[in-house]
Amino acid sequence: MDRRSILVATGWVATAAVATLIGLGAIRLVGESITGTPGGVRSEAEIERALASPEPAPTGTTGTASPAPGTTGTASPGPGTTGAAPSASSGVRRGFATGGGTAVAECSAGGVRLVSWAPAQGYRVRDVDRGPDDDVEVTFEGSAREYELKVRCIGSEPVAVADD
Repeated sequence: MDRRSILVATGWVATAAVATLIGLGAIRLVGESITGTPGGVRSEAEIERALASPEPAPTGTTGTASPAPGTTGTASPGPGTTGAAPSASSGVRRGFATGGGTAVAECSAGGVRLVSWAPAQGYRVRDVDRGPDDDVEVTFEGSAREYELKVRCIGSEPVAVADD
């Protein structure tokens, strides 16, 4: 190899290394600005604090599509069900998860009410009865399946129940 070939190869390697470093730096910078936290990962303590804090006013969207026949699923409490600490101004809160989305319900003197709900990816909220009432429901609708979550207060604690 002559001297000129070595210089060309060295220049090419140096340029590739600099371009790679600039690209990695740009990806890191954009990633942090999108997620709001480095790496987009929240610690378990941050999640616990967020779940224990009082919730803002309920949010959610409702659609107008009708359900597909024979596609209703009912959520039941299970491994995906988690409890949250009650806040000072409200009753007992509990989170529920279905394949179509999640919801947080609260029991108080007025009955049960949905505090918040969020559809899973690929699903949307078709219908919401947020309460307060004897029971509340939220229906998550996807292209192939529908999940209905119905919650009642049993002993001042929100519990998912089968639809009547």
